[in-house]
Amino acid sequence: MPVPVGRLAPSPTGLLHLGHARSFLLAWWHVRARGGRIVLRIEDLDGVRARPQMVEAALRDLRWLGLDWDGEPWLQSRGMDRIMNALDQIVRQGLAYACVCSRNDVASAQNAPQQGDQEPRYPGSCRGRFASAEDAARETGRPVGLRFRVPEGAVEFHDGIHGEVSIDVSRQVGDFLIGRRDGAPAYQLAVVVDDAAQGITEVMRGDDLLASTARQWHLQAALGLPHPSWFHLPLVTDAAGRRLAKRADDLSLAELAAGGSDPRAVVAWAARSAGMEVAERVSAGDALHAFDLRRLPREPVRLDAATLDALRAARP
Repeated sequence: MPVPVGRLAPSPTGLLHLGHARSFLLAWWHVRARGGRIVLRIEDLDGVRARPQMVEAALRDLRWLGLDWDGEPWLQSRGMDRIMNALDQIVRQGLAYACVCSRNDVASAQNAPQQGDQEPRYPGSCRGRFASAEDAARETGRPVGLRFRVPEGAVEFHDGIHGEVSIDVSRQVGDFLIGRRDGAPAYQLAVVVDDAAQGITEVMRGDDLLASTARQWHLQAALGLPHPSWFHLPLVTDAAGRRLAKRADDLSLAELAAGGSDPRAVVAWAARSAGMEVAERVSAGDALHAFDLRRLPREPVRLDAATLDALRAARP
């Protein structure tokens, strides 16, 4: 059997929180339990929100949890040529077109989508309108992006947690951006190119990105790249059912560490929430033997005030 290769892929746009901790621990356990490799990728292409100091913060948080990885951290921005070459390939194949629609024009986020964000379907306003990106810029005087021509019909794939999934990208979001109007590659394309370059065979992440998988499937097919196995985890929410988010200043791992919390308590909380039988304090490595994906609950994990207080109060 080939050795599984997974990845941890934080973005340096804010501090990691307990939801990230659970996802990263589960991804690490899932691969390490089968003797596989884990690579670390810093997804730092969001020029507006990415902050250099958050790169070191993410590394520090992952080490605090007791996680390791194989090889040096992979900075996505250092592989820009590779990603742009893939973008050019798609354009040459006639599978993308120039688009001058702004965010306000389509009220659509240009970065990694998050659960709860409403992304209206792109109506195809620029499809067939311009002969090239250069013509679009010359005729309109506006910044130009590149949209992937989404074929009609649903993408069907197996998810290791959700089972058989069918998503019709054409109906749900229409043609999506693969090249942003500021000249940078979009999230969906960058992830696909780097997963292939790093030899990723499986992706475990939050199920807020389940819809993105269908878009990435289309791009992998267009570029002739393999499809990894996917596993989309139920999210961690607060007591009211609200998804934890960096932009909402939720409880961060850095705050727990600074307050003297024992990381083994966080690891134990994440493990127990995934159906693993472990002690109240356990290291990531010591919990490895207890991992069993079949025991993972299929509903979101709620963090109530008592749990948060207990994690804050936990001392080594």
